[in-house]
Amino acid sequence: MLEIVELACLPQQAFDESYLKTQAFQKLGIKDTDSFYCRVIRRSIDARSRAVLYRMALEVGELAHLKPLSSYEIISSNVSKAKEVIVVGAGPAGMFAALRLIELGYRPIVLERGSDVKARRRDLAAINKDNVVNPESNYCFGEGGAGTYSDGKLYTRSKKRGDLRKVLELFVAHGAKEDILIDTHPHIGTNKLPAIIQAIRENIIASGGEVFFNTKVTRFILSGSELKGVETADGTKYTGAACILATGHSARDIFELLQEQNIYIEAKPFALGLRVEHPQEIIDKVQYHCDDRGPYLPASSYSLVQQVGYKGIERGVYSFCMCPGGFIVPAATAQDEIVVNGMSPSRRDSKYANSGIVVSVELEDIPEFSIQKALACMAFQKSVEHKAWLAAGKTQAAPAQRLVDFVNGRLSTSLPESSYQPGLTSAVLDDVLPPFIAQRLKGGFKAFGQKMKGFYTNEAQVVGVESRTSSPVMVPRNRETLEHVQVKRLYPCGEGAGYAGGIVSAAIDGMKCAEAIAVMY
Repeated sequence: MLEIVELACLPQQAFDESYLKTQAFQKLGIKDTDSFYCRVIRRSIDARSRAVLYRMALEVGELAHLKPLSSYEIISSNVSKAKEVIVVGAGPAGMFAALRLIELGYRPIVLERGSDVKARRRDLAAINKDNVVNPESNYCFGEGGAGTYSDGKLYTRSKKRGDLRKVLELFVAHGAKEDILIDTHPHIGTNKLPAIIQAIRENIIASGGEVFFNTKVTRFILSGSELKGVETADGTKYTGAACILATGHSARDIFELLQEQNIYIEAKPFALGLRVEHPQEIIDKVQYHCDDRGPYLPASSYSLVQQVGYKGIERGVYSFCMCPGGFIVPAATAQDEIVVNGMSPSRRDSKYANSGIVVSVELEDIPEFSIQKALACMAFQKSVEHKAWLAAGKTQAAPAQRLVDFVNGRLSTSLPESSYQPGLTSAVLDDVLPPFIAQRLKGGFKAFGQKMKGFYTNEAQVVGVESRTSSPVMVPRNRETLEHVQVKRLYPCGEGAGYAGGIVSAAIDGMKCAEAIAVMY
């Protein structure tokens, strides 16, 4: 016997195992409860009415037939003598590609330009405290990629990308809580991810793979239209059966290198805007319809979208990477730019809520950058980030404005407290953003204020700029083989190549590239 029981319960009941079991057994008419187990397999919050509920799915079965919630087990492998595959980048795409390569009998050689997760902390502290950006190791570069120290959300809007469940079970196998297999919007937290990423690396090495840090690729070794390997900054050459290029959305030097070596790339539309920060209690009041969410509900989140016109052309304005109970962090990869991102610790217990509010950018919006050809969107992105740096005084302090002041074009005479550690500088963000972005954002904020009463307030502030939403460059690949359209044995992968949008989708793409290599080589 195996039954699924659906329950709607109050927040204070949702984590009471005794209550849940009693309800489930009563629904099924089970009296001999000692012979049966009951466990939660799905959990979500329903805040559509004034009474906020948890929607639960409970699995009930005979105790003798109880199986682990996660079926994945780390397989002890030794691929030290196996055929080698180079993996450039130790973000989720690269690390999960390496894990899958090991499963398939290949030896991954992972090359990461940044530091390991522990050493990265010093580089992040230097940005936050001293305004010093290490261009090789920062919030974007280093072991685990951009997601390690900027949140750890584990959900994807696309259900067609691949084996989502396997990614989550791999995280559990390396130390994540089983809650991520249950919650509709799973989240690990930036304070928990480093240990999990380290465990993945240790597994790769224990299986015979290699992981090199502070190892920056500076040249692709080509023989005609075939990739033979890569060369790093210290002159070391690495060769292998194939190369997975998983460098992330911010590896501008890699995009320039591809263009320099005549490896075909394309400009790719992306999105750019600001990060809005509210007191978390404002968002809780709006979403949970109460003055105090209490101890049983997590910090609330939101998802917003609006089509807004400018000069007769509509573009999407939408929330991106919403971080309840979170912090705004500096995500620049060069000293002369300001980039902001958001993150939440596992408890989501900050007093602030923040989200990127961004506008779709198409090539037709930036004709003045067309001379840059495949790097047009990247050049535009870089120019806005540099303007933000100038506007805030040439440090890692970020330009900011109260929300209503921004919409009305007024300089804010004061700014609210913020979670952004390097500090904020009051600025007119119209001087940073091009009109086609700024005007659409203003229309979007007004519309969001209509959708969420209390959202549009000067208690909130906007901080610039949110510009690393996705890669501004596409590295094209064959749809069937996943190999580069021009260069054999090169497998563009993950966010940096334009094929993913977050930790989970990048991890899935990494595994798919590993499987494609196994078919071909």
